[in-house]
Amino acid sequence: MAQLSSLGTPEQLRNPNYTPALHKAVPLGIQHVLAMFVSNVTPAIIIAGAAGFGFGSGSPDFPVLLYMIQMSMLFAGVATLIQTIGIGPAGARLPIVQGTSFAFIPIMIPLVAGKGVEALPVLFGGVLIGGLFHAVLGLFIGRIRFALPPLVTGLVVMMIGLALVKVGIEYAAGGVPAKARNLPEYGSLLNWSAALVVIVVTLGLKFFTRGMLAVSAVLIGIIAGYVYAIMVGMLDTATIAKSWESAASFAPPVPFKFGFEFSLAAIIGFCLMAFVSAVETVGDVSGITKGGAGREATDEEIQGATFADGFGTAIAGVFGGLPNTSFSQNVGLIAMTGVMSRHVVTIGALFLIVCGLVPKVGGIIRTIPIEVLGGGVIVMFGMVVAAGVSMLADVVWNRRNMVIFAVAIAIGLGFQLEVMNTAPGSANALQHLPDSLRILGASGILPAALIAIVLNLILPQELSGEAG
Repeated sequence: MAQLSSLGTPEQLRNPNYTPALHKAVPLGIQHVLAMFVSNVTPAIIIAGAAGFGFGSGSPDFPVLLYMIQMSMLFAGVATLIQTIGIGPAGARLPIVQGTSFAFIPIMIPLVAGKGVEALPVLFGGVLIGGLFHAVLGLFIGRIRFALPPLVTGLVVMMIGLALVKVGIEYAAGGVPAKARNLPEYGSLLNWSAALVVIVVTLGLKFFTRGMLAVSAVLIGIIAGYVYAIMVGMLDTATIAKSWESAASFAPPVPFKFGFEFSLAAIIGFCLMAFVSAVETVGDVSGITKGGAGREATDEEIQGATFADGFGTAIAGVFGGLPNTSFSQNVGLIAMTGVMSRHVVTIGALFLIVCGLVPKVGGIIRTIPIEVLGGGVIVMFGMVVAAGVSMLADVVWNRRNMVIFAVAIAIGLGFQLEVMNTAPGSANALQHLPDSLRILGASGILPAALIAIVLNLILPQELSGEAG
């Protein structure tokens, strides 16, 4: 990584409108893409796996997964451009990198679980409406922050991670389809060895290297696992070549490709999670301005960033992309490099857009063995849990807050574990609720968030007998 002194003066580096020399700006922009690339395409793969399509080049639905991967890259780039360049009131005009949000995955999985491609119209109807609602939040995001202190946001982020860690273990063991068919290789030492290679390489790079190697640790770890999978026979080069050859060299996005169907459960779920995503973006914007410019974010920057979040998500939904949000890992990268230039991130956005228009990139990504991806996912989702714990560290742990946290996580996590682990057709704790409420409750995140928000607003600051 280039030394700061060679990139510009301290005043220039803190200026979002400053552009380093092109031969330095391009590597810095690519570095931002490397830091988020795997995280950005993973949600599409997870949703396809939950729905039960897209795995195996012989599957008739195989092109759908390729298209979703393509849209993940394309509209992450488009949403990032909205943030860095700005369109009217949308965009913070700061070096904010947008990508596909993990926060919505626990809401999306119950909507698509086992339903195949037929579930996608409902999914993207929710993405579109949720994105528009998210954009509207930009009008008054500052006024609702009081209802979302670290006790609430930390709990929600931790719950998101807890809801997803099971996915990482299932992937590392061999994938949900292998588990469902009771295949003997599920959980085999060979499968776990591929995941462990990814984890070991990722941790080694993260802790024992610096610069681009450190920020790209997960990506390089997955590449190492990919090579290992080829060496031990889990993946053959003929499959890779076939996937490359069968994918087009160029393909534009198709509006309304999957159609739209509006479901109350999907709309409510996406709109409620938009609150969480909006507050996360506020935190990211504040982190960028503090880490890169040494100042607080302005109201206009926070509002613009929230508008861009929502509009970027809505546009992605029209073309078959998943919800977008600001990526926290890139906030840390700005603090690390000390380069506040939004034009550096614009370069990264253009690179993402080019990748999104070339399906061959998605074709190669799709050949990553599920066990290799599982190793990366375990690290990423574990970091989501850790981020929630870090946010909770700012909470004053008096008895009032402990009671709020205890009740919210007991009910939310309890619903999640009980309903998600119940075999289809068997009784579960939410079976008497209407379909919409059952789907929302099954994630566990929304019940936990609503309970924490309500209790935080109505309970006195001191429980009876706590003072003194």
